[in-house]
Amino acid sequence: MKKLFLLTAIAGIFAFTNVSAQKDPAMNGPKLGVGVEFGLPVGDFGDFYNLGVGGSLVYQQPLASNLNFTASAGYINFSTEEVLGVRISSAAIPVKAGIRYFFAENFYGGAELGAAFSTEDNGGTSFAYAPGIGVEFPVADKAAIDLGVRYEGWSRDSHTNSFIGIRAAFNFGL
Repeated sequence: MKKLFLLTAIAGIFAFTNVSAQKDPAMNGPKLGVGVEFGLPVGDFGDFYNLGVGGSLVYQQPLASNLNFTASAGYINFSTEEVLGVRISSAAIPVKAGIRYFFAENFYGGAELGAAFSTEDNGGTSFAYAPGIGVEFPVADKAAIDLGVRYEGWSRDSHTNSFIGIRAAFNFGL
């Protein structure tokens, strides 16, 4: 009976070690994500602007186990309701860098800092920050669907425009 228990325990340890050594291919190596962005303005920014729509690229480079460096760039446009036939819009090109930590195999938290460059004349540049969470679902070898949500703020001249950002992307290994 002791031999059977010992063999079962050894087989179980071997099986567990073998399974845990097989990392999800979506988490290994450098990758690039192409995504669509939606921004839900909050605070004073939400009093004037509506839903923002745009796109983004996010590059990830592993730094350590479960920790990736991120670099992102995109474009997002917020518009107002049409008043007297006129619709006002505000667009920016956010460029950020940060980290992404995988708490579990596919679930992550991250934070980015950077700048949001206004596309308007004399629009200026804002300091951008964005903490968030998300999940990556592997769909093929070295490919994943990335769904994330974040709070993003753009601060300039003691005023902050902020929104809840939602991103759906396709990540592929490089």
